Amino acid sequence: AGSRLVAEAGSTIGEIVANAEKVAAFISDITTAANEQSQGIGQVNTAVGQLDQMTQQNAALVEQSAAAAESLKDQAIKLASVVATFRLETARGTV
Repeated sequence: AGSRLVAEAGSTIGEIVANAEKVAAFISDITTAANEQSQGIGQVNTAVGQLDQMTQQNAALVEQSAAAAESLKDQAIKLASVVATFRLETARGTV
């Protein structure tokens, strides 16, 4: 009976060791997956940072374009005012 119990204990310990090895393999797989996810998140973070930078640059360009458009508008108004002072003669008369 003692030999049988020792054999059962040995078998149980073998199963525990096998299960511990499986758990270790799962933990290794989880660690690998976590590292890959961390790298992916880092790449996404980098991309978001680049998008933010480009958005800020675009906003600055829009502001510059708006200022240039306003300046052109003012210049066009001044030019129209200056041109309006001229009188041209045509075949039909003065314009």
